[in-house]
Amino acid sequence: MKLSKIKKIILLGPPGSGKGTQAKKISQYCKIAHISTGEILRKTINKKSKLAKSIKSFMNKGELVPDSIIFSIIRRRLKEADSKKGFLFDGFPRNIDQAITIEKILGSGSDIKVFNIEVKTSTLIKRLSKRRVCRDCGDTYHLEFQPPKKDKICNKCGGELYQRDDDKPAAINNRLRVYNKQSKPLIQYYRKKGFLISINGEGSESRVFLNIKKYLI
Repeated sequence: MKLSKIKKIILLGPPGSGKGTQAKKISQYCKIAHISTGEILRKTINKKSKLAKSIKSFMNKGELVPDSIIFSIIRRRLKEADSKKGFLFDGFPRNIDQAITIEKILGSGSDIKVFNIEVKTSTLIKRLSKRRVCRDCGDTYHLEFQPPKKDKICNKCGGELYQRDDDKPAAINNRLRVYNKQSKPLIQYYRKKGFLISINGEGSESRVFLNIKKYLI
């Protein structure tokens, strides 16, 4: 398949699997929009509104935000100019009901590629618990694999680095339980449709992307 024909990509994987990093690489390589519902939600909670307060209450407990909110965000995002050439969903859909709904929104699913990044639970916990995020620009660091030059200070803008509430041990365990219960069935769902491509996510960022890239040409 020619790269220009790839219009719709879905990236699956548990929290901490590196979906966000690979999504950016794929979107740049394919020149398509990177749509991360998680990133959009995190930007929304920084605003002072009832919606922000509601979203934050779900995210801080490691729970999924209701579909009514998610699909409202998705529909608006798909209308933006950069989505016309194609788009990649980063960590969405999260369950089969969402998958069915998004297929109705997108129309024919014949050109969908679904990448599932596979990572061991022990690796996920290690990655998430040591992740830090800049309060100002949202840049992400890892205390072991990608530490900032100065403790608790963002290299990019000098903002304060902090640990997200959903990256703390109790929330991590809950996020993984939610994923295993609601999201894992998606793997079998997309496998039956012939869309699924399994990717080993244990290696370096560049190595994982090389494995994905093979399916983008």
